[in-house]
Parts: sequence; structure tokens; C-alpha cells
Amino acid sequence: MRQLTDWLIEWPERVAGHLVWLAPLFARITVGWVFLWSGWGKLNNLPQVTENFIGWGIPFPHFFTPLTSGIEFFGGLFLLLGLLTRISAGALGVTMIVAIGSAKWADVDSLETLLGFDEFEYLALFLWLAIAGPGAFSLDRLLQRLTQRAAQPARS
Repeated sequence: MRQLTDWLIEWPERVAGHLVWLAPLFARITVGWVFLWSGWGKLNNLPQVTENFIGWGIPFPHFFTPLTSGIEFFGGLFLLLGLLTRISAGALGVTMIVAIGSAKWADVDSLETLLGFDEFEYLALFLWLAIAGPGAFSLDRLLQRLTQRAAQPARS
């Protein structure tokens, strides 16, 4: 039984320990790329997106359209870079909650339908990034190292 446990649980855990940097990097690249271009498209078509926001009943659409478009564009860019990752993922997560609530909620007839929305899948990734952080290959981690090094007293 011990060998089976080692082979099925402990060995994959040891391998995963060497690849812990990979999951946040792939998650950031995936959603960062999607939202960088989604935001760019919205920023370049604000009148139509504003009309969509009006149709979905989003309050103050002339304010929230450029705000949301900017959050998507800069949030996506920051995720690609691993810069302000937790803040960017949190802001993008809020946009997904609003998108589900305003544009998709009428289509929800079951938990299966809700969980099948792309927006819900993005929300799950944003939640994970906001909690787990950017990973080792990120500007956030580099800035942390630089500020920690600068905060250490000089040795004489």
C-alpha cells in the first residue's frame, strides 16, 4: 500500500514541486492575452460597447464602458507582465461578476449553465491568481526581491 501511495500521490507531488512556477505563468499568459485584446477592442469601439452596456442595464454606461475597457486592457497587460497581479486579477474578477450578472444571468437555468460560461471560468482563474499570486517569473516577484535587498542594512 505504501508503494501505491508513493507512486500515485507522493511522486507526482514531488514532480509538481519542481514546476510550481509554471501554473501561474501559464494562467497569467492565457488570461492576460485574452483580456489585453478584449480591452483593446472595446477601447477602439466605445460607442458600440456603450450601447451594449445600456442594453444590459448597466448603470452609468458612459462612465463604466471606458473604465471596464481600460481595466481589461491594462489588467491583461499587467497580468502578462506579472505586475500588480493580485490587484489586476481582482479587478478583472469583478468585471466577470458584473458580466455574468448583467449580460448572462437571464440565460442561467442551472448550475451547469452558470459553470459553463467562459466568464465563470475566467473568474475562477482570476480568483486563483488573486490568492496564489503571480509566481516566480513575474515583475511583482522581481520588485519584491529588489525592495527586500534595498531594505537590508549594509554590512560593514
